[in-house]
Amino acid sequence: MRNNNIYYLLIVLVTLLSGCASLPENTGRIETRAYTDVSDTRIGKGVAAQPEYQSGQDGFLLLGSGLDAFVARAALADVAEKSIDVQYYLYHKDEIGALFSGVLWNAADRGVRIRLLVDDMDMDGRDAGLVAFDDHPNIEIRIFNPFDRSFSRLPQFVTGLGSITRRMHNKSFTVDNSATIIGGRNIGNEYFDANPTLEFADLDVLAVGDIAREVSNSFDLYWNSELAYPVTILIQDRPDRDEIDKKISLLNDFMVEYKDSDYIAALKNSNLSKLIHEDNVTYRWGEVEIVADHPDKITSSRDANELHLMSQLAPHFEGIKNELLIVSPYFVPGDEGVEFFKTLVDKGVKVKILTNSLSSNDVGVVHAGYSNYRKALLRNGVELYEMNKKLTRAQRKEKKGMGGSSKASLHAKTFVMDREKVFIGSLNLDPRSFYENTEIGFVIHSTEIAEGMVDGLSDELGKLAFRLELKVDEDDDEILLWHGYEDGKPVTFDVDPYTGFWRRFGVGFMSLFPIESQL
Repeated sequence: MRNNNIYYLLIVLVTLLSGCASLPENTGRIETRAYTDVSDTRIGKGVAAQPEYQSGQDGFLLLGSGLDAFVARAALADVAEKSIDVQYYLYHKDEIGALFSGVLWNAADRGVRIRLLVDDMDMDGRDAGLVAFDDHPNIEIRIFNPFDRSFSRLPQFVTGLGSITRRMHNKSFTVDNSATIIGGRNIGNEYFDANPTLEFADLDVLAVGDIAREVSNSFDLYWNSELAYPVTILIQDRPDRDEIDKKISLLNDFMVEYKDSDYIAALKNSNLSKLIHEDNVTYRWGEVEIVADHPDKITSSRDANELHLMSQLAPHFEGIKNELLIVSPYFVPGDEGVEFFKTLVDKGVKVKILTNSLSSNDVGVVHAGYSNYRKALLRNGVELYEMNKKLTRAQRKEKKGMGGSSKASLHAKTFVMDREKVFIGSLNLDPRSFYENTEIGFVIHSTEIAEGMVDGLSDELGKLAFRLELKVDEDDDEILLWHGYEDGKPVTFDVDPYTGFWRRFGVGFMSLFPIESQL
């Protein structure tokens, strides 16, 4: 009884603490929008001159390499003349974070307007740096769905389940309202090949044309939302002038010291960098469609489907006739998803899914949710693959210290429909992406891209992943088998590959809890 009393006392205490917390009134923010008079900019003129653009098409370029993905952002910032709009879920305090900040700062020094919108998930303890960066006359930073600065985050998490736990997961980078980058990458070393101990397979799209303006429209909705707090309003405990100057001096010192690094040398020698600076990028052209959650999704009922990206994607899924390939680092289909895939298979559609294995994934609770559905998926005819990748204990420990990032050896979020259309964006196929967080992505109508992705992945799938098989043993029990390669030789596992008993036990235990909606 005494233990129960202590338990309830702690709950009351945490509730009272968070109940005292309150955010400042967000009424002083000024509404701004993307510039529309960009036809005279270097990027705008270059795009307008393309005959494909004149016929109503959008240009796009896939960015699979982490190095190219950073080059594209840095090179576009170098040639920006009017504006850069930046929206990210995570913005790490590491080398890439500092380098990216330096790129934006240099553009602002040239007179380019920078609007930086970041989710608050990765900003704990960084208010002084935010204020210093925002101090530049051409830079404004807004924080989306912020935590109260007067209390620690833990009680806010505990009592804010379903509100503060709903985050802006969007990732976009738009220059002069004419070129944009959408995809799965946040800002941090592990996303851009700057950390040799972590290798994440990710994918972005550089797109030009009218689609860039549609991304800007989505950005403006978030930027002008009541949930987007200017740091000048949010952060009351502001650093003094000396501390601000010191922060900027540290950034300048880093840029000077880092300029001779191997990573900077690789950026400078990048062929893509040269092509962007010379306005000579060869784009593929076609129809690109934006799908994006409305920012009001965060504060609305989870049944408000009109605000959801998934409602925009539904017609594409419902129209699948022959083949569906899904790549999702976090995959928790739920009973509804299992039934949907069964319906496709029953219609003769080939469904193939690639996701992380337990050994390649440090977010054990998400894997626990996914593992509950493996047998049902296989039973219904879905082809299921898990990454053949082992993260060491040191790698998992390093990743856990990176601001709660959704990190794994597989991080790309894409799917291919009937070898005709490709989705690329920030969306994981799990309840958190569907109902909790906000997301954004592109549907690219391109048979060439779609067939290339399916054929390319199929050729490498045996080397990259384990194929799962559901087998009935002599006692009529269903067992899972993992077929793959180890050191070039075929191997089969009857438990999650490269995992120990206690890791499997822990994940199995977590799978018993009713927390799927938060995964």
